[in-house]
Amino acid sequence: MAEFVFFYGTLMAGFDRRRRLGIDEMLHYAGRGSIEAALYDLGIYPAAVPTAGSRVWGEVFETDAIDNVLSALDQIEGYRSGDPDGSLYVREKVPASLPDGRTVEAWAYFYNAPLGQALLIPSGDYLEHVRAR
Repeated sequence: MAEFVFFYGTLMAGFDRRRRLGIDEMLHYAGRGSIEAALYDLGIYPAAVPTAGSRVWGEVFETDAIDNVLSALDQIEGYRSGDPDGSLYVREKVPASLPDGRTVEAWAYFYNAPLGQALLIPSGDYLEHVRAR
C-alpha cells in the first residue's frame, strides 16, 4: 500500500539530497503541499516545529517502498525510534494539504532540539527563503 512523505527542506527539488540517499527512484511526486507547523532557518538546513495556525510549504511524495525510504530518512534526520526524546528530529504522520484540495496523511520530520537563535521563516517556504538570502 502506498504511503506519503512530506519534504520541506534540502530533500525538495533543487537540492541533490534524495538522489544521493538512493531513494529518489522510490518516490513519485504527488504535488506541492503544506502542513501545520512553523519553519526556522538553522543555517545549513531548516527546522519545522508543529505550530497551530502556521503553514510550512513543501513537496509531497508517494512511495510503495516506505520501509526503505523511512530507514534512509531516519538516518539523515537523526531519528531513533527507540529514543525519540534523544533524536534530533522526530518522525510523525500528519495531514498534508495538496493544491487539488486533497489531504493525505504523510510522514514528516519535526525538529526536536532547542531552536536557540534560529530565525523564523515567516513564509513557511524554505525554497523562497533560500532564493532571497
